[in-house]
Amino acid sequence: PGDWNGAGCHTNISTLPMREEGGLEHIYEAIKLMGEKHVEHIMDYDPTGGEDNKRRLTGLHETASIDKFNYGVAHRGASIRIPRQVAADGFGYFEDRRPSSNADPYVVTDRIIRTICLSE
Repeated sequence: PGDWNGAGCHTNISTLPMREEGGLEHIYEAIKLMGEKHVEHIMDYDPTGGEDNKRRLTGLHETASIDKFNYGVAHRGASIRIPRQVAADGFGYFEDRRPSSNADPYVVTDRIIRTICLSE
């Protein structure tokens, strides 16, 4: 692992219910589902099955650890970051900070949809 934060393809995520009044509850439900599939997401979030992200997701330099799923409000070192304004408003979106900069955005989107919308 390098002593650098590298670059990621941070991905903003929302569904219609997340963007409506009371949406924060839906955000937390989606995050719970994503946490249960952490390894699958890591494998799909870079074209080398997680090998590239091992160098970036060290837990240092505003990155999460590749081995641990976590989330938090305004937490730039978490796997998932909920923006401060979203927490204040009670609805909006969240950011998955795990995808690598060379991730295929279609694969990332597919993995997220399968997890939070299709329960796969």
